[in-house]
Amino acid sequence: MKKLIAASTLVLAVSFTSVACKKKVTDADLQTQATTVVTANPQATVEVKDGTAHLSGTFEDEASRDQMIASLKAIPGIKDVMDMSKIEAPVVVETVSAVDPAVQQKVTDAVKDFPSVSVEVVNGELTLTGNVSPEQARKIKMSVDALQAGKVNYNYTVK
Repeated sequence: MKKLIAASTLVLAVSFTSVACKKKVTDADLQTQATTVVTANPQATVEVKDGTAHLSGTFEDEASRDQMIASLKAIPGIKDVMDMSKIEAPVVVETVSAVDPAVQQKVTDAVKDFPSVSVEVVNGELTLTGNVSPEQARKIKMSVDALQAGKVNYNYTVK
């Protein structure tokens, strides 16, 4: 009987020692791991406190948010994830040319005698490109200026 009590005591002591020796994961360690996971979405942030991850920011859809929450819960030591994020679909901005097509056509007609010169809209401004002589450059500038087309970038090469 004494051997049984001694063996039980030994087993109990070893089990307490092994539980006590487990390394406790700190919030700082969890924060580092959680931040690494959340960098997949630059509009989201996470803060870990007492083993709970607090997720905030915006996501494009429910699926991406759910995937992020599952990834955070998979980190050993994270007890729970508090979701404080929002779903916001990206705003699609339709770009409209700031240059009136009629004005662009007038400028194109003005330089039609110079086949090496092309007329384009770049960053909302009329831009002339190509290779011209100094005399051609003067004629083009005078013709385009007479149209009062607004801002025009003369990006052609004068040779």
